[in-house]
Amino acid sequence: MSIEDKIIKILQEKKNNSNEIEYKAVLPPARNIARLISSFANANGGYIILGAVNSKEINGLSQDFHANSITHKALDLLTPSPKVEYQYLNYNNKKLYAIYTEKSNTKINLEGKIYKRIENKSVLTNPQKIDFTNNSYTRIKTLNDELNNYKINITNSKLRLIEHYQSILRIIDDLQHILYPESPKKPTSSQEGKILTRILYSSFADNFETYLSELLYEIFLANPSTLKSKQEVTVEEVLNCSDLQDFIKYCANQKIGKLQKGSVKNFIKDNKQIRDLNVIDKTKEKEIELILQIRHLFTHRNGIIDEKFLKHYRGQLKLNDEYQIPIDSLCDSLILLSKIVDEIDKSAITKYKLATESNIEFE
Repeated sequence: MSIEDKIIKILQEKKNNSNEIEYKAVLPPARNIARLISSFANANGGYIILGAVNSKEINGLSQDFHANSITHKALDLLTPSPKVEYQYLNYNNKKLYAIYTEKSNTKINLEGKIYKRIENKSVLTNPQKIDFTNNSYTRIKTLNDELNNYKINITNSKLRLIEHYQSILRIIDDLQHILYPESPKKPTSSQEGKILTRILYSSFADNFETYLSELLYEIFLANPSTLKSKQEVTVEEVLNCSDLQDFIKYCANQKIGKLQKGSVKNFIKDNKQIRDLNVIDKTKEKEIELILQIRHLFTHRNGIIDEKFLKHYRGQLKLNDEYQIPIDSLCDSLILLSKIVDEIDKSAITKYKLATESNIEFE
């Protein structure tokens, strides 16, 4: 029986998400597909059906993007290569895309992570243990638990951001002796600690921008019409991209330009996809703006205050003073961005019907 015949039989029998079936209404990013393929391969095999919410709600897949290209990118992320079949098919005049994965006798890993299909979930079977050893700063463990709670029904973009933020917390826990030798509420006097604090702060701010860029990419994949605009592109820009998906990612990255310059207001104004979510109000806009201005100060001025920064800062420091931040305040900003991302992600999933996942761990 061909894969097309098997999918038609599944749909006619009204089978929904299970150990061996996963539906996705839209075309997800390659990493989402890779996670599903590896989880099926490490269990009993299974089918991924794109273009349907379930066996009853079949909307069809947009023809603007090529699912074959995304599937190839997904397979490139897996080691060793699993045995799969994939093709487009028509069902009740709707275009679907199906991927069948065989059971593997060898563990298939996605960038070192091993997922397995358990019930109707892709479960991480080799989670990295996080043991916080610094009992003097118990807030670290609380923040990590809070971030773990953000890992259910989220976009791939948000999952990557949360995992990065958790890695920052591990560094903070490990390096108390230089980051906060006296107290988390007091800036370090160590020059090495000052440099590392600036790096960590810049890193989580950078990843907030990366999240927004990757979220735009997911929105464009799921809803190609949202990409259409009057913005001109050059032939060189197109030729520098290996395929259409790369070009879409390039466009998403370009839209982050004004945010990288610290202009949250202009970023929201120019990006209807984010503006229409109605998440970032004036208060959040100012909070994000200050975080990005501090990031700019740390990245380009080594913390030395300039006139631009004073326009956003309300405090006693003056021009050419050194701006320092205690680790506790760094964590405040990190968790603030996490909460804003959580709101953005939930709204984007609902509005644009984005593919979601849960990073469930199994021991």
